[in-house]
Amino acid sequence: MEITAGGLLEIRITPADVGKRVSVRRVERGRSGVPEYADAVGVLTSWDQGVLLITRKSGQTVRIAESSLVAGKVVPPAPARRRGPAASFEELSRVGARSWQPLESERLGEWTLRAAAGFTRRANSVLPLGDPGIPLDDALARVTSWYAERGLPAYVQAATGAVGTQELLIAELERRGWAAEVSAEVRIGALAPVGDVDAPAAGDVRLTRVPDEEWLGRYGKVADPDVAREVLARGPSVWFAALPGGRAVGRCVVDGRWAGFAAVTVDPAHRREGLATAVMAALARRALEEGASAAWLQVETDNPGAQALYDGLGFAPHHTYHHYRASA
Repeated sequence: MEITAGGLLEIRITPADVGKRVSVRRVERGRSGVPEYADAVGVLTSWDQGVLLITRKSGQTVRIAESSLVAGKVVPPAPARRRGPAASFEELSRVGARSWQPLESERLGEWTLRAAAGFTRRANSVLPLGDPGIPLDDALARVTSWYAERGLPAYVQAATGAVGTQELLIAELERRGWAAEVSAEVRIGALAPVGDVDAPAAGDVRLTRVPDEEWLGRYGKVADPDVAREVLARGPSVWFAALPGGRAVGRCVVDGRWAGFAAVTVDPAHRREGLATAVMAALARRALEEGASAAWLQVETDNPGAQALYDGLGFAPHHTYHHYRASA
């Protein structure tokens, strides 16, 4: 918190700092009547009618009464990650979009509307990497109608923990009744350590350019196999990995220096046998041969098992994205 030379706390933020990363302290009266202090760090997404909204990296929004503030200051962006390659939010977002492409898309200013007959939210949501070029209410109306024309719900993919206007967009979506349905961490790490993992089963992994019926069956999230194949096979350099009998599968897209892992799925009867690691190691070795050096993946925030696996492979959180659905 901001403490002056005289030891006093100071409030050094104003409504003009909306959109910046701030650190604040507020005072609240505890159950015993003794004042208690609470801190919050995040993006100041709103300061209106005596109430501040601060969006933390996790996506949680903290409401703070202006009257309870005792200190506050603007702070620099979060420091660079201690592990993994340096990467900007914009770079990772564009790499991620190229790795999971829709069947059709349309530009709305700097937003991209994406649709793929409902196969995965990633391929059926708006990617807002800037200004839509029209007022927000008009943009959201266009988004809603565009998806309705295709018989799909309207989703906007927006991130927390990213530098830019994403948190501001989230605050506006929530104010309009849009609700987050699924959240996922985007993680990054060095690629070579993944390829160097001693996973004996990696030698049994078969790599192909297209997913077969066994691969799709293990992946298991397919309503229309033809749509799934078309979406999954799109990307700069796509590889599919599978162990015999469909015990485990995975997908990797090589895009310049990046290797993006996805759809790593293990037969429940064979979990805790190191098969997910084997699949990723085989894919990493192929990506290294194609010149990649950095890796990224995403994992849903309610999947502790996968998070532990990726922790062990050296992947560190970069940002978290959320799929917001329009209110009914």
